Amino acid sequence: DMAHSKGETQVYLVGAGPGDPGLLTLKGRAAIERADVLVYDRLVSPRLLGYARPDCELVYVGKTPDHHTLPQHKINALLVKKALAGNVVVRLKGGDPFVFGRGGEEAEELRAHGLSYEVVPGVTSAIAAPAYTGIPVTHRDAASSFTVITGHERDGKGVSAIPWGQVARLKGTLVFLMGMENLPRIVDNLVGHGMDPATPAAVVRYGTWPMQRTVCAPLAALEERVGEEGIENPAVIVVGQVAALRERLSWAERKPLFGKTVVVTRARHQASALASALEERGAQVLEFPAIEIAPPADPQPLAEAVAGIEAYRWVVLTSANGVDAFFAEAAAQRLDARCLAGAEVAAIGTGTQAALAAYGITQVHVAREFCAEGLAGLLAGKVRAGDRVLIARAEEARDVLPRALEEQGAQVSDVAAYRTRAVAEGAEALAAALRAGDVDAVTFTSSSTVTNLLACLGGPSLLEGADLYSIGPVTTETLRAAGLEPRAQAVEYTIAGLVAALVDTQEGELL
Repeated sequence: DMAHSKGETQVYLVGAGPGDPGLLTLKGRAAIERADVLVYDRLVSPRLLGYARPDCELVYVGKTPDHHTLPQHKINALLVKKALAGNVVVRLKGGDPFVFGRGGEEAEELRAHGLSYEVVPGVTSAIAAPAYTGIPVTHRDAASSFTVITGHERDGKGVSAIPWGQVARLKGTLVFLMGMENLPRIVDNLVGHGMDPATPAAVVRYGTWPMQRTVCAPLAALEERVGEEGIENPAVIVVGQVAALRERLSWAERKPLFGKTVVVTRARHQASALASALEERGAQVLEFPAIEIAPPADPQPLAEAVAGIEAYRWVVLTSANGVDAFFAEAAAQRLDARCLAGAEVAAIGTGTQAALAAYGITQVHVAREFCAEGLAGLLAGKVRAGDRVLIARAEEARDVLPRALEEQGAQVSDVAAYRTRAVAEGAEALAAALRAGDVDAVTFTSSSTVTNLLACLGGPSLLEGADLYSIGPVTTETLRAAGLEPRAQAVEYTIAGLVAALVDTQEGELL
């Protein structure tokens, strides 16, 4: 069943970049999306695996505490075997496949078996780790060359293959990859061959990752500083005048949420806006899709409401999911935005407003307060007795809104446009991170994310040590009902408001 068109590439050797998932190339992403089998390393961001198809086979060949990396000859054999079976195989490796990445050996093996392959270069940590800590590897005033050197020479090489005498005299920037175990040897060799012991130097651990850490010191003192700070692999060593620029040019480590780990609980397809806003501010995001969106248990009422849409004077939508579900049903009935021409449209929140605008509906009544009470208050002065009102929303929604409108004499049809389902995938990993104290903050975007996360974690006890952030009063009430007090609630009940609440409190801590 693995019929692939003739001439298609069978294996892609893809550089995943240094860690920040945003540094994957577009071509790298396209290859991952096409893969039947994805073979990946330790230093690959888990976010990149999310681009693979749900039926893609993921094969991990990196180090774990209980076993060392699969030896290179076995990785070569695995790529060949999977490709010969008719799969499109992606070999995803940290950094660039041809910069100390053993990609050349894999390519030789594939060629020997007559398999077609492509190399997709990646951003190498040799340039990216210094860049993310504020060190340009070349600079007009400080370095007109940079040299990338392996810090991890094969054991048993008696004599070093690195020409230390020449290297120590280079006036540019030296970048050593995978050299932490050999740091004393590297420093001794450079100083012993005549490099000034006062030369600025730096070590960047986990460059471009949210847990990035940097130590700067003169070359002779570097080893001692690294020992004090407990810096280990994976790290990049930078030696040269440019290392002194870091103090002026540092940027990533100055972001308001730098180094914080934040859990995002949303439906998977919606988590990205919140996740990217947090990442933009320097946070490491753990996505926990506590809910997924599914069609309502009974789709009939929504179908009938859309079929008879002309009869309604008001159409009320309370979430972006509701908007998408409504228009999906309309499209199934060969209708488009014009079906709402005769109705007044009301919405809760700017997210819902934006979703309506995407379908061309821009004249919308939006309450100042983004909750059912706010919308009920806004409509109180506008909905007249006898008006027919359609509310299309989540199956498990509260009845504040329909009740308030009925009290004004409106005829309300309250139909389920979608339902949210709890998803427990990843619950064990999240529980472990909470237990270990690795989570700084947990965000909640709706009451259902609270209820579902508590169900997945078996109660509130694991959340008692983390800072909790709520999108609005209804979500806050749900947290309080479980005995949990949020650290902060968004002032504006939107994703942007939630992000602002996090930045304000976390920045307050740093001041």
